[in-house]
Amino acid sequence: MTFSIVGRDPLTGDLGVAVASKFLAVGALVPFVQGGVGAVATQSYVNPTFGPEGLRRLSAGLSPQQVSAQFQAEDPGIGQRQFGLVSASGHSATFTGPGCHDWAGGFAGPDVAIQGNILTGEEVVTAMREAWEAGTGLPLPRRLLAALDAGDRAGGDRRGRQSAALLCAGPGRGYGGLTDDWVNLRADDHEAPCAELARLLDLHDLLFTRPAQTRPFTAAELDWLRALLRRQGYAQALPDGAWDAQTEAAAWALYGTENLEERWVAGGEVDPVALAYLQGRYPG
Repeated sequence: MTFSIVGRDPLTGDLGVAVASKFLAVGALVPFVQGGVGAVATQSYVNPTFGPEGLRRLSAGLSPQQVSAQFQAEDPGIGQRQFGLVSASGHSATFTGPGCHDWAGGFAGPDVAIQGNILTGEEVVTAMREAWEAGTGLPLPRRLLAALDAGDRAGGDRRGRQSAALLCAGPGRGYGGLTDDWVNLRADDHEAPCAELARLLDLHDLLFTRPAQTRPFTAAELDWLRALLRRQGYAQALPDGAWDAQTEAAAWALYGTENLEERWVAGGEVDPVALAYLQGRYPG
């Protein structure tokens, strides 16, 4: 009893799923993603084995269509199931069993599979497809979330709203560039779960995105930073003038406390996004 979108960014290879439902913690059951392999959404009297098993079969070289055919042949409850798959090559498949509650259906095309059941109508899938197609050029999490929000605004789950989730992976996208796991956000029980996901994604981008550009601190900014570091107890005293090792050590400690380490730049350079956040958090 859910609507979801499974997608791939053809330029970066990023893969992901966005999902919403009148169901507690839908993100715990529906979305499955593996960087370089594929993404799966499994829903409607959900068979949670379809997620890991679908990824395993995609990793073994099967196409989404082949995986879909195998699921249909193997699962005795398939008539009530619904799922979507996208492979790392951009091939896709969606399936809606004849026993899914109306309105139920989906769409599959290059790099995307959209599906939903107990929807207000076909307009939900249509709105999601239009938003996906209009989102070319957006980072994958933003593009998926825009499509999910469009489906929600078009009516979404006709029973109402409760939870939503966004799960994405991409080459080296994870924390510190050490894994492919990228975005993993959930609104498990919320009156406006899609809006809450948007808020969480903004916060995720602040804390876990590497700087797009950097520049040296101005003299005034450096004076402000040193005053902040002394006021917050990161240093007893700091020298005036040019950037120095003592200021760098204290500033690094501040960034770590604020969970801004992904935006850290050494040597007296600063990410303007991190600076704006700190100035807003510590005015004066």
